[in-house]
Amino acid sequence: MSRETDKSAAGADRTALTRAFHALHHRDAPLLLPNAWDAASAAALADAGFAAIGTTSLGVAAALGEPDGQGSARVRDATLALARRLGSRLTCPYTVDIEGGFGGGPEEVGDLARMLAEAGASGVNLEDGLPGRAGDGPLVPAGRQAELIRAVKASAPDLYVNARIDTHWLVADPAARSLDETLRRAETYLSAGADGIFVPGVADERAIATLVAKVPAPLNMLYAPGRHRLAHLADLGVRRVSTGSLLFRSALRAAVGLAEAVRAGKPDPDVAGVPGYGEVQRLAGLSPAASADAGAP
Repeated sequence: MSRETDKSAAGADRTALTRAFHALHHRDAPLLLPNAWDAASAAALADAGFAAIGTTSLGVAAALGEPDGQGSARVRDATLALARRLGSRLTCPYTVDIEGGFGGGPEEVGDLARMLAEAGASGVNLEDGLPGRAGDGPLVPAGRQAELIRAVKASAPDLYVNARIDTHWLVADPAARSLDETLRRAETYLSAGADGIFVPGVADERAIATLVAKVPAPLNMLYAPGRHRLAHLADLGVRRVSTGSLLFRSALRAAVGLAEAVRAGKPDPDVAGVPGYGEVQRLAGLSPAASADAGAP
């Protein structure tokens, strides 16, 4: 098979995966989307049988020693590089968290969307707030955010645009917030071409049910431990549930906990289920023979 035929086949496969990713938002059961922060974590989640994988901007940024949500050019470059690695490794659809577009205007965000689609991504997550700041905002004006969404759809029409609305995110009391502004923004973003709406920070089931009833597009919720159950969110009509940065933060806790157990001299630290060196090499894309030859612990 020629290189040109190879590329054509790969393109066809990615087109099919993107169609499949759209379809995953219209099933009876919601799409549970785990969020990875590097190629190995994405490959491990795909290996575990998840239908699609997302990325987490916090995980990508923190791995670089950068804050999340501040439009860093380094985080943008790392996000694009990760998307390209995933496109060459994953056989399932994946979607990329691009913060608020990394500070770019419509032209820059459109260019980024085109490059992500060319890399193999099936979707993007685009937010209208600054999650690195506490308090109510600021939120990007809805009209300006709509321009970014239109630019993404013009540059990469097939990408699934998950429009994140931060009216209830990182506020003192999300339950006390009115849904009116959220619904106005949802209408604006869907009119601009968004495929789905994401409202993190909402836990009250009546508020979730209202959003499902009044937003004419798949609703994405951020999983909140202790407050959400996947089956109940499904009953409410939620079509996508994201883990966000939870997996990355949990991995940090697990790493520190194990190091402390070794330091404390515990005779049998709990390492059940920890992948071996060769397994991680496989996830990273090396062949089993290459993994054996490496011979490292």
